[in-house]
Order: sequence, then structure tokens, then C-alpha cells
Amino acid sequence: MAEALDVQQRGDLVAHALRLEALTIAWNVLEAFIAISAGVLAGSIALVGFGLDSVIETIAASALYHRLSAEKRGASSEDIERYEHRALRIVGVTFLALAAYILFEAGSTLWAREAPEPSTVGMVLATLSLIVMPMLAMAKLRAGRKLESRALIGDAKETFVCSYLSLALLFGLGANALFGAWWADPVAALLMLPWVIKEGFEALGDDCDD
Repeated sequence: MAEALDVQQRGDLVAHALRLEALTIAWNVLEAFIAISAGVLAGSIALVGFGLDSVIETIAASALYHRLSAEKRGASSEDIERYEHRALRIVGVTFLALAAYILFEAGSTLWAREAPEPSTVGMVLATLSLIVMPMLAMAKLRAGRKLESRALIGDAKETFVCSYLSLALLFGLGANALFGAWWADPVAALLMLPWVIKEGFEALGDDCDD
């Protein structure tokens, strides 16, 4: 059970969580722009998929930002709960749409044996994400547990997923650049699927439970 917080402590923690979500939004907007642009130029499915995941995280973080802002303003518990359910529905549906995109594009690339161009930008981006995302996820997870916010905890787990995707992306792009393993890029994209599908169904399931 989380430690009971007084009004001042909870207010400070909500303000801290708001800053974390603002940082999440700023980072993912930049990450999405770079990843999708570099992915289109390199013909990299994994890199474009990584950028689309950043778009999804931006949507989720924005919903959490509104939820936390509502609490900061002193909104009713009913209004706060409505923000949480809205975020769960949006994230769940978009994750499943992303899974369908990855499956189709990666399968098409493997079938046609299309080789992407090496992407130094993508490799640098994935490396930076591996540094930033775990730290951000841990901070949000701690805040979510203290606030007893299921939505914030879920958002933290989604940020952990981004860390995993960064590793998969780095593997795919690195293998292609170093060894000419053209198949590594779509395979790296397919490695995203278990996480993406799991998070999508869990978000929709949590929304239906209440």
C-alpha cells in the first residue's frame, strides 16, 4: 500500500508528475519527427515504426497531462477518472493500429527482400532513447505508485516499452549497417509486436474493467 500523502505532499507530487509528462511530450515529439523523417529517407520500417510509437506516447502523455492538470486545478474525482478512461481507450486502439501497420509493412519487406539504407541518425536516436527513456519511466513509475494513479503507472510502463523498442531498433539498424543484414530491420520491427499488442489489449481491458 502506498504511503498516505497530505494535501501539500500530493500537490507537490502532482506538479512533479506534470513536469515529467511535459518532458515526455517534448522528447517524443522530437523523437517522432526525427525517426519518421530518417526512416522514410532510409526506407526503414523499424525506424518509422519507432517514430509512430513516439506519436502514440505523445498522445498518452498528453492525456495524462490533462488528467494531472485537472487534479492540480482541484477537479472532482469523477472528472479525473473520465480523463484516465479516455487515455486508456485512445492508447489501446492506437497500439493495435500500430501493430497492424508493423505486421503488414515488415511482412511486405521480407517478402520483397527490400534492403533499407543504413541510418546513422536512427542509430544515434535509438542510443539516446535508451539513455533517456528508462530514467523517465522510473521517475513516472515512482510518482504513479505514490499517487496511486493507474493511468500514470500505465504510462510509465509504456515508456519502458519505448526503451525496449529502442534496443530492437538499434539491433536492426546496427546489423544492417555493419553486416548488410537487410532482414534485421523488418525482424526488429516484428520484435515490437508482442509488446505493442500486449499493451493495447491491456489498456482496453483496464478500461472495460471499471
